[in-house]
Amino acid sequence: MGVANEVSSTSAARPAAGTAGSAAAAHRGGTATRSAAVLPQPDALAEDALVLGLDVGGTTIKGEITDAAGTVLAVGTVVTPQGDAAFEVMGALGDQLLAELTEEQRARVGRAAVVLPGIVDAVRSIAVFSSNIGWRDFKIGDRFLDRWGVPVLIEHDVAVAGWAEWRFGAGRGYDNVCVVILGTGISGTLSVGGRLVRSSYGQVGEYGHIPVRANGLPCPCGNIGCVETVASGASIARAYTRRTGHEIDGAAEVFARVETDPDAAAVLDDAVEALADGLIGIVHAACPELIILGGGLAGAGAALTEPLHQAIAKRLRLVPAPHVVLGEFGARAGLTGAALFARQGALA
Repeated sequence: MGVANEVSSTSAARPAAGTAGSAAAAHRGGTATRSAAVLPQPDALAEDALVLGLDVGGTTIKGEITDAAGTVLAVGTVVTPQGDAAFEVMGALGDQLLAELTEEQRARVGRAAVVLPGIVDAVRSIAVFSSNIGWRDFKIGDRFLDRWGVPVLIEHDVAVAGWAEWRFGAGRGYDNVCVVILGTGISGTLSVGGRLVRSSYGQVGEYGHIPVRANGLPCPCGNIGCVETVASGASIARAYTRRTGHEIDGAAEVFARVETDPDAAAVLDDAVEALADGLIGIVHAACPELIILGGGLAGAGAALTEPLHQAIAKRLRLVPAPHVVLGEFGARAGLTGAALFARQGALA
């Protein structure tokens, strides 16, 4: 079964050139949208089948081959190049992982999943747009299927990560869950009434591009003062450097200094306030029981969950404040989700 037939997502029109916003707008403007039509589902895998999962990020591409119990049989990480070159590197990483298996193990690999950032048209197998990596309208087609010799699912990285946290991680047993993936960018998923909410063109929540600072910094998306300009990992590190004049390695260093460094505490407070401002409308609209924090910044633990819960609670009058918890998969949510997605065959 070809890639284009393996995931039900969208068959909207090809986006025009321009900013991320115009790409999304053009994609929405197609005549076809997500509908009640159900595409053929992938065949169920054998119980002993292995799966290959790739999680493509703005900095690195991570890959694993795992069995049904989640045991990792091959693992690798490579730097993400800019533009279309990233897809050749994805293919090469998959080749490397498959080459590490025995002949018997290689024969058991039943399916793969590649999860991508930005705007993704899974039905037509197109990487529509990524501002961080710099590709646009790249037709993936069957290039991975032909290269690896197994059916390959293509999906949005955050959709898969959020689905995995909701169905198999910290959100198990809850029907109304907001997952926020914090890292190079900020986005997430929303599950309402036991269903994963997707837009008409297949996307999930672009929480990082909700404007929250009228006089804030310009965002790569073209807007001003988006949540990402204050609360993403890179933005937190840059804010600390602007405030103190000291270069640091990343946001983790800011979190590590919070207890003893007033500048670090002030930067974190600003990030938490921006994140709360961005999420408050979602809380009012959908009343999630849980907000789950995933991605690289979730490693901050209680230094992030507790102040975010308090910041959201102080903004609410009519609806209960959701619990704010850490995801079980942390920075591995995308990679774990890719493996689960490959095994399940759909975001069901």
